[in-house]
Amino acid sequence: MTLPFKVTICGLTELHQHSGAQVSHVLSILDPEFPAPAAFAAYGAHEKLELRFNDIIHERETLRAPQIEHVEQLLGFGAGLKADAHLLVHCHMGISRSTASTALLVAQAAPGMEAAEIFSALRQIRPQIWPNLRIIEMGSERLGRGGSMVAALRDLYRTQIELDPGWVELIRAEDRGREVDLAMGG
Repeated sequence: MTLPFKVTICGLTELHQHSGAQVSHVLSILDPEFPAPAAFAAYGAHEKLELRFNDIIHERETLRAPQIEHVEQLLGFGAGLKADAHLLVHCHMGISRSTASTALLVAQAAPGMEAAEIFSALRQIRPQIWPNLRIIEMGSERLGRGGSMVAALRDLYRTQIELDPGWVELIRAEDRGREVDLAMGG
């Protein structure tokens, strides 16, 4: 279960911990109104893509949902990742947008890697992952993965809920009940 390149996933408050990690590529996912993190000034030279959208799974009047153009930009950025790359991906907490985006980048770079293997590998890197369903749905379709990534995501959600039932309340409170429903077989 070897990833096609080195991956670091973190939240905003952890960015300073990785300034000396020789990161070659950074995917920065921020809320639309959030300022760019100052932590990157301490990083060495790296390629960077900054995407701005909220961590939601359906259109909402006051928030910006991830769009297909974000997924296309993400996959375009990922096309430049080679085996010697060290990719750092962050969002606000390093749990949802970042892990969904990383899963798509790995799926693109390793088309023979099963979706369940991808999520398992990411869970080893970041145990608290809960990838954004909307990003996975759009990216899986774009990559021609059929329903395999969503099916593997269902299993991941189910595992996370079994380990910590508190996920159900937290995710539903964020108006993302469709993810919980998917885990529960709905």
